[in-house]
This record gives sequence, structure tokens and C-alpha cells, in this order.
Amino acid sequence: MLAQVYPIEKLKDVLVSRESWHPFPVAEERDMWEALPESVRKAHITRGEEALGHEWPPLPASLFLEFARNGNRNRYERVSFGRRHTLCSLVMAECMEGKGRFVDDIVNGVWTICEETFWGIPACLNMQKAGPGLPDIEEPVVPLFVGETAGLLAWTLYLLGPKLDAVSPLIRPRLHLEMDRRVLTPCLERDDFWWMGFGNRSVNNWNPWVNSNWLAAALLMEQDDERRLAAVAKILRSLDNFIDPYPKDGGCDEGPSYWGRAGASLLDCLETLYSATGGAVDVYGDALIQDIGRYIYKAQIHGHSFINFADAPAQLTPSAPILFRYGKHIGDPQMVSLGAWAAGEQRIADRGLSDSIGRQLAALPILVDLLDTEPAQPLLRDVWFSEIQVMGARDRAGSGEGLYLAAKGGHNAESHNHNDIGNFMVYADGKPVIIDAGVETYSAKTFSPQRYEMWTMQSAYHSLPTVNGVMQQAGKTFAARDVEYNADDASARLSLDIAAAYPPEAGLKSWTRSMTLNRGQDVEIVDSYDLSRPAGELSLSLLTPCEVCLDTPGTIVLKETSMDGERSSGAAQIHYDAGKLSVSVEDIVIEDNNLKGVWGERIRRMMLKAENPPQKDTWTLRIAP
Repeated sequence: MLAQVYPIEKLKDVLVSRESWHPFPVAEERDMWEALPESVRKAHITRGEEALGHEWPPLPASLFLEFARNGNRNRYERVSFGRRHTLCSLVMAECMEGKGRFVDDIVNGVWTICEETFWGIPACLNMQKAGPGLPDIEEPVVPLFVGETAGLLAWTLYLLGPKLDAVSPLIRPRLHLEMDRRVLTPCLERDDFWWMGFGNRSVNNWNPWVNSNWLAAALLMEQDDERRLAAVAKILRSLDNFIDPYPKDGGCDEGPSYWGRAGASLLDCLETLYSATGGAVDVYGDALIQDIGRYIYKAQIHGHSFINFADAPAQLTPSAPILFRYGKHIGDPQMVSLGAWAAGEQRIADRGLSDSIGRQLAALPILVDLLDTEPAQPLLRDVWFSEIQVMGARDRAGSGEGLYLAAKGGHNAESHNHNDIGNFMVYADGKPVIIDAGVETYSAKTFSPQRYEMWTMQSAYHSLPTVNGVMQQAGKTFAARDVEYNADDASARLSLDIAAAYPPEAGLKSWTRSMTLNRGQDVEIVDSYDLSRPAGELSLSLLTPCEVCLDTPGTIVLKETSMDGERSSGAAQIHYDAGKLSVSVEDIVIEDNNLKGVWGERIRRMMLKAENPPQKDTWTLRIAP
């Protein structure tokens, strides 16, 4: 899409020089900063004031080694990310106020980060040949947060260069030295960073995320014109490795939270390229680019609830400026209005902007327009992503009232995969009834060969069957078959055979599952299986945040339940054949903070079991208000 249309010869003619590229007003250009809403300026200045005199806590080797020693990544990340959030707050406060009182603290932050041995985090250190442990200073590698740090420091120098020079003429050279040896030269000279996509490994959100920061750093700080041009050309080739194989339906198989660093980081790249080429690089009219953007509102269930297959959380609020800007670029009023809704939810008018500094800067020119736009949630009636095989359907468009069904097919080698082919979730009046739990806080185990030892990744903890204790397995060959989708005014239905998602020891000839939303009535799940040999037990797992009542055989009553004091579950009834299935319920106590923030202290796992079932049979569940 990019490199062939904009080869290096064409880029050379249109790429704006480093000296001439002026994407945003710098701190000394006061008109734009002082024209921002006063409440926004005050919020950022207050945030900066809270960081005055910051102590910049240390990052000792023993803290770095915790990931290799015990798998904990959070303690190091809290300090590392805290340094960067504090520096960003100070920089934005200085730009908002313009009086110089934050500059010394900014210098302290810049100098502290320059003195770090590694700008990334321990969890990403497997990119170096020495492997996990401590960083090898002789082999600079560029994973996610090295890129994020490069973007932060590049924009800091762009915005405040003369003020930093006034403190010391040695700050700017130090920044250029560190940027070159840690990011610019390694990215230009090496092709083996997997996120670039030049090897055999498939790329994911890392590609546009790192590229967006490398692009900003190269454009702002690369002093050699030929190397600067070469970097931009290479970034285009790398981005093609993300765009070209992207599902043509625009679906993000990593889930909606990762869209914020997949499709949304692609937008960061495209906006920067558009600006740095005087508008010459412009692909916003391409259908795939447009559908990549639209995915995020298609995945919305209601409010902060989104279809959260894979490692995505069930609750999020996408970046309001990203939604708004993407919608404006592709001419999509529904995306624009969702951005305005998110701005209200994030209280940007009185809390100011958040996110990376590059995204905050990009939001400033559209901020007033964003805050003045009428908010709305699109809430499409029917959504179908044919390549990633994800559906969503509600009783009626534009409303969270009634039932909502989400279901998926696909394969078990998706990015951030869970073994979840045939999984479904149900919401009632915008509230969760049958859920996908999501993922716990990341640890060393999360992205290791032990990943599927974690309960959240296993099919037995999704809305799926288990055959004689045998669950689905990971791998691209474990995939849905005979997938059919249809929707009309009366219903929406996804049908698929999930037998191939299980290993041979499950003894499945076929397991055809149909998941249907009958609008205004119920959700119907029909499982028809055919076993190659008798099974001692078949079970079906369902997770819910609701209190569960089993008083009446054939009916499971799911009661509305408080999850965190502010949010509650939905309520529904599940009707099943008590002659075929018995039901039990177990509590899953939530100890992980990430999951607790979504579901509260516990969720329930309902197990519908058939003892010594026939080799061929059909089960039907009906979920109704």
C-alpha cells in the first residue's frame, strides 16, 4: 500500500526537511497554547505542579532482574512508566504556562532517562541475543517502550529546545547521542527486529506502535538528510507488513483494547507522514484503512463494554481524540460522534488530555471542535467480521436495551490468542450476563510456553464444551469449519463446526454450534455433536458475574449483582434440558487487580454436564430476559 506507491525517489521530492517541518507550535509560540480552553490548560498546569520537585526514583539492577527471577514485571514498570508520565506532565505544563518554572524538573527527567541503561522494560528484553536478565549495552534493541521513550524525548526537544539549551548547551547533544545509538542507528541498520515484519514472524500492534515513535524520532532528530530519508522509506516498507496482511474486514484479532495501539497507532503514522510530506502521503480514502478505523465502534456493546475476545478487557474507553481524528480523516460521522462521547466520559474538558505526548499534541488542533461536537454511540444493530469471524448483534440499532450476542470462530493462533473457538457472550440491557473473563495482569508466564496453563486462556473457562476433560488446543490448525453467518430483521446467527479446535483424543467427529439472537425474544445456543467413541462426560462451561440460582431444574436464574459498587451485572434466565444436563456452580475468586477492576471480587462458573451421554445428540440453551 505504501512503499510501492511512495518509493524513496518520490519521498525524496516530497519529504519536508527537518529544519522546515513544523507540525505543532513549540512552547515559545504562545498563541495556540493560550487559545486552548482555560479549563484544559489549568488541568495540565495542575498536573505539572504536582510533579514539581519530583524525586525520580531509582531503577536498580535488582529491580530489573525481578522479571527473570520471578516473572514479576509490574514493580519495574511502575517506576519506569512513572518517570515517563511525570516527564510528559511537566513538558505539557510548561507548554501550557510558558513561564519556565517547570524547566529544571524537565531537565532532571530528561537527564535521568538518558542515564538509564535501557529505555525499555525487562519483559521485552528477549529481543537481545543475551536473552532476559540485564540489558546488554553492546546490543541496543528497540522494543515497544524504547520506541515510546524515543518519541517522548524527541517531542520534548522539539517543544522546549531553546529552554533546555538555556539550562545547559550539553543537553541537546546528549539527547542526539542517546537517540542515535539506542534507536536511529539500530532501526536503520537492522532488519531482524521482529516487529518490522521482515522475517517469518507475523506482526501485531507492535509494528505501527514502534514505527510511529521511530518515525517521529527520525523526522525530528536525524541530522543526516540521507539517513532521515532512508528511515522514512524503511518505515513505509515495515508498515506495509502490518497493513497488507491485515484482515480485509478491518477486524482486530487482538481485541478492542489493542486496537488503541494497532489501528490507532497506524493513524499516528499516517498523520505524521501526511504532515511531513505536505499531504503527499495520503491513504485515508482506501477502504481497508477506513475499515481498520471503524472496527472500534463496531466492537462496542454499550457504554464502556466492548467485545473482548483475546487478551482484551471487557471495559475500556478508547481515546476520544483518536476516535475523532480518525473519523474526520475517513469522513465517518459515527466515529466522530463516538469520539465526542468518549471525550465526555474521559472528562477532557476539565481533566485535560492523557496518552503519549505525541497524541496529546495531535489532539490540540481539534480539541475545541471535539468538545463542541454532539456525542453519540453508534451501536450498530449487526456486525460481522468475515475474516476474523466475529459477530455482534443487538435487538435494535442505536440502543443498549434488550439482548446483545457476540460470538466468534477463527483459529487458535490469533495474536493474543485464547483457545476460544465458538465462544460467545451475552449482555442484557447493556450489562454482562455471559462473559469472557479477559486476561490477568501480564507476567513472564503470559507470553511463554506455559501460557495455556493460565485459566483465562483455556477453553474450559470460556463458553465452550470440554470432552472427557479434553480442551481446545493452540495452533492455527485448530480452527473453525463450515462457518456460516446471516442476519435479518428477525435474527442474527453464526453457525460453525468447532470439532477441529480439539485434539484427536477428544474423539470429536463434529460439534456444530449455532448461536442465534432472536430479536426481542432470546439468545438460542444449539450444540449438535457426533463422537467417534463413547465419552464418560461432556460438559459446557459458562462464566457470569451474576448471582446464580438453581432452585428450578431446567432453569438457571442469573440475578443482577453489584460488581464494584458502581456497576452491576445484567439479569437473565437460562433454560436447558434437565433430562440431559445437570448443573453446578463454582465461585472463581478474583485476586488479580486487572480482572478485579472489571468484575469485582468474584465471578461464577456454571458447569452443565452430561454423564455417559449418547455418542450423538443435540443440546439447546435459551437465554432470555
